[in-house]
Amino acid sequence: MALRLNSTVVLTSHSFSSKSRSLRSPRVSMASTLHSVSKEAGNVKKSYSPPREVHVQVTHSMSPHKLEIFKSLENWAEDNILVHLKPVEKCWQPQDFLPDPESEGFYDQVRELRARSKELPDDYFVVLVGDMITEEALPTYQTMLNTLDGVRDETGASLTSWAIWTRAWTAEENRHGDLLNKYLYLSGRVDMKQIEKTIQYLIGSGMDPKTENNPYLGFIYTSFQERATFISHGNTARLAKEHGDVKLAQICGTIAADEKRHETAYTKIVEKLFEIDPDGTVMALGDMMKKKISMPAHLMYDGKDDNLFEHFSSVAQRLGVYTAKDYADILEFLVGRWNVEKMTGLSSEGHRAQDFICGLPARIRRLEERAQGRAKELSPVPFSWVFDRSIKI
Repeated sequence: MALRLNSTVVLTSHSFSSKSRSLRSPRVSMASTLHSVSKEAGNVKKSYSPPREVHVQVTHSMSPHKLEIFKSLENWAEDNILVHLKPVEKCWQPQDFLPDPESEGFYDQVRELRARSKELPDDYFVVLVGDMITEEALPTYQTMLNTLDGVRDETGASLTSWAIWTRAWTAEENRHGDLLNKYLYLSGRVDMKQIEKTIQYLIGSGMDPKTENNPYLGFIYTSFQERATFISHGNTARLAKEHGDVKLAQICGTIAADEKRHETAYTKIVEKLFEIDPDGTVMALGDMMKKKISMPAHLMYDGKDDNLFEHFSSVAQRLGVYTAKDYADILEFLVGRWNVEKMTGLSSEGHRAQDFICGLPARIRRLEERAQGRAKELSPVPFSWVFDRSIKI
């Protein structure tokens, strides 16, 4: 799980109701994310996490009726979702791609790795580090999935299909951060202590995807995210190959393949929801896109740069690793994958959501074109991950 969107594209359309009675329960509790006004408390909290956006969180927005849908899908999930997991003995492991510490040639292998990494520019490492840090915040993502009503792992070792998927998905994803972390450590090109601090800050900060404990929203979010991660890792693979590091290209490409497989599982869940409850699902999709898909690492912080995530996103946009165009392309892909445009029999609110969703990719592209036309040359920004060297954003 990874990724981000350049902050120039922000959509806040209210062309349909995001609080539809058919999607949300009337018993919606509101919890403010406002921190204590105490200056002392604020200082203590900043020592653990960066300054954060202030807004009201909606929780437990799914009606009891819709909760029953997920209970009824238990056997379906076993037959259709768990098949997208790989047995551990058939999975690749980070050590398959790294110097063998038991080999007599270990030091030679490390020297070869470091020699290849010297050909990679600092801005590439900024993006690779950002992707790795995002992957390393995996505890947050498992926590997020376990906030979703009707599909959470209630015991920590539940044998429901939903719980098995969440744990096994987490286990597969765990290899991604491990592999990239070890590669970067061996490369000698980055400041590992600053990176480790960033990881600790990010896990401590958590994330707020605005999914409201609602698996309709949660699985739409993960569908989008897995495709975004597939694209990002695929592009870091492409750039590594262009710079002559074929081994790193293989690493990034292998991770991208995992993300693609996970994308297939999550999009299949949403496809099933569209089959069972097209009206509720199209409104959930519209709601998520109205709020904008926030990227998992949006609270990224290194103890120095309060705008680290935005700066990282700008470098990724400039290098073509993940861009506003990709965001629009992903939405367009999912709209086609789920046949949103061709749906019939929707309520008036469902129709409004459908119209909003289907027109959104073109609107995003227009907004981005205007933003690029107005964009000014910005001063380079120092990144602690590469020893405070300045990077063009």
